[in-house]
Order: sequence, then C-alpha cells, then structure tokens
Amino acid sequence: MNTVKYSHTNLIATDWKRLAKFYCDVFGCVQVGPRRTLSGDKLSDGTGVENAQLEGVHLRLPGFGNQGPTLEIFQYLNNRDREAAHANSKGLTHIAFEVSNIDDICSKIIQGGGWMLGKLVDYEIEGVGTCTFIYVRDPDRNIIEIQAWNKT
Repeated sequence: MNTVKYSHTNLIATDWKRLAKFYCDVFGCVQVGPRRTLSGDKLSDGTGVENAQLEGVHLRLPGFGNQGPTLEIFQYLNNRDREAAHANSKGLTHIAFEVSNIDDICSKIIQGGGWMLGKLVDYEIEGVGTCTFIYVRDPDRNIIEIQAWNKT
C-alpha cells in the first residue's frame, strides 16, 4: 500500500529573504533546516529548468507542530515573470490561514508590504458555520485567504 503525506507548498519569490520574513512576521512561520543553495544537472533535470540555480528556505507552517508541512520559499537565479493570479484564475490561486484575530493579521500584512485584495465578509455555510474571511496579497502578489470560523 502506498502512503501519502502532504509535504510543502512552494512560492518562487523575487526576494526570498523578504518574503520569508513576511511569512514569519505575519503568520509565525519558523525556518526549518538550513538555507538551501541548489544547482547542477540533477536540479535542472528534476525541475526541467535549464541551468537551474536557486536559493531559499523551508518555513514550518503554524498549527501542526514539528512534523507539519512547510512553505518553501525559493528564488531562482533567473526567475520567469508571469501575470499575477486572481481569485478566479485557473490552477493554484491561494493559500489559506485560519486565525483568531483577522484585524491583527491584516494590520501585519499591510506593515509587511502586502495589501487587501477583497473586503472582509461573513459568509454562512449551512451545516458548517460562519466563516469571516478576506483575500489579501503578500509582497510578491501571491493571494492568501485569511479566515476565522464560528462553527455551528
């Protein structure tokens, strides 16, 4: 039987140190392991990126202890530009954090160089509860959903 365990989500940053600091300061992520500087044929073969060279860190996501998944923040020597994702873009569009104080987190997001994308709303989901949420952007324009639940 094959076992499956979620490992990490990757963000490619324009400045990996700045983006890692943002996630540590705003969400309490903590660096796991050493800073990684990777290059060579095996990295190029595995990623499909010719002459791949990258640097960055893994950050432990809050709420899961020492064995939880990480947010991998890397920066390639030669990043490729792409249009910013929107909430209704196809493919992976956002990561989400459940918090106890949305106002405090939103303030930290703005102080850290991010901004609000939507407006704070309460959305009742029948049989589940009320989710108070807002979509925001980090300094690299990645979408983050901030949510707080009042479960029924």
